[in-house]
Amino acid sequence: MSTPSTKSLVIVDDEQSYTELLAQLLQEHLHCPIHSFSRPLAALEALPGLNPGLLVTDYYMPQINGVEFIRRVEKSHPDLPVIMITGHMMELEDPDHLHLPSLKSVLPKPFNWRQLADEVIRHWPEAAAPGHAAACKSQTPKVQIPKNAAADL
Repeated sequence: MSTPSTKSLVIVDDEQSYTELLAQLLQEHLHCPIHSFSRPLAALEALPGLNPGLLVTDYYMPQINGVEFIRRVEKSHPDLPVIMITGHMMELEDPDHLHLPSLKSVLPKPFNWRQLADEVIRHWPEAAAPGHAAACKSQTPKVQIPKNAAADL
């Protein structure tokens, strides 16, 4: 059995129950520590001590939006890959995103948690649990996380 990654996955979304559910599902299928935050400024403050391997962030959040959050992250972690999750129509080619070299993917909500796990592994292969490729194909239950999951929990 291989040892878990010493780097961590960081998830930032203002819907706390949604973020916690997402972290729980991913924790069971990735091979790394996962830290979740519902406030982007708290995440920025904690980031230096977390040794992040990849960052997942929402776009619309209080305090600062996802684009501004990524800009601030890039100052201290210029090589950290970022995946943006959003319930709003956005694409990687949007003008706001063109000057964000760390933004690797935009995943629209709602999405299946497996889609996010696959995106994490695509941009940070070290997070894959042993046998990940086989697990992806044999996984039968699919949990769809709705855009407004916090209201449903």
